[in-house]
Amino acid sequence: MKKRILILAVLGTMVFASCNDFGRLIKSTDNEMKYEVAMDYYDRGDYNHALQLFDLLQAAYRNTPRGENITYRTAECYFKQTDYDIAAYYYNKFFTTYPFSKNAEKAAYMNAYCSYMLSPESGLDQTNTHTAIKHLKAFAERFPQSDSLERVNQLIDNLNEKLEEKDYNMCRLFYRMENYSAAITSFENMLKNHPNTKHREEILFDMATTYYDYAENSVPEKQRERYESCVEQCNTLTYLYPNSPFVNDVQNIAAKARKKLENIK
Repeated sequence: MKKRILILAVLGTMVFASCNDFGRLIKSTDNEMKYEVAMDYYDRGDYNHALQLFDLLQAAYRNTPRGENITYRTAECYFKQTDYDIAAYYYNKFFTTYPFSKNAEKAAYMNAYCSYMLSPESGLDQTNTHTAIKHLKAFAERFPQSDSLERVNQLIDNLNEKLEEKDYNMCRLFYRMENYSAAITSFENMLKNHPNTKHREEILFDMATTYYDYAENSVPEKQRERYESCVEQCNTLTYLYPNSPFVNDVQNIAAKARKKLENIK
């Protein structure tokens, strides 16, 4: 205790600011001094210096109260530096090593949250998004009474919306490329995978348009089926969304499709 008070007193009057002082501390065998200085750096927001000392102390204090403190603060340092990938690793390490710690639940949440932060914008590969959803759901299952549960569910919704947006943009891309078969399949999968999508109305309109263009560009023996599918989509949209801004357009498309059907033997 006396030594700890002395260390804190020294820290109160000087800062290990020079490279020489910090270098000597790094080489020192006084782990207690390193620990107290590391905590001081952490408290002052100097996460780079804190991490260097924490790294040296990991093995010395493994599976001890100080080791628990070091592992948790290591994760916090990386998180505060927005290095979410490494932060997630240390939060997970903390949770698995100290599952009964008072910080175990928070570490599990932060591990999932780091995965959330690693999710890219909707136009990019969404592997990390799927991983984040998996981690968030795992947290919700493990801590069903957590105060963070509402926030976790909101994060999952945000990620699902991102996946939905990517799928919708892919559907539209197939249509713009005039790959009508792929566009139709993508639209159908979109409605199946995202039954509550905010784009349902637009998708029904896009499907009607796609089926019409698909029929127009099909061999004669395939046209009847595709014009009929076009009319079906038009009717579905009109039934589900009678006040839709697309109603006039789909009625015109349906009329053209029916006229085409009249001329098909």
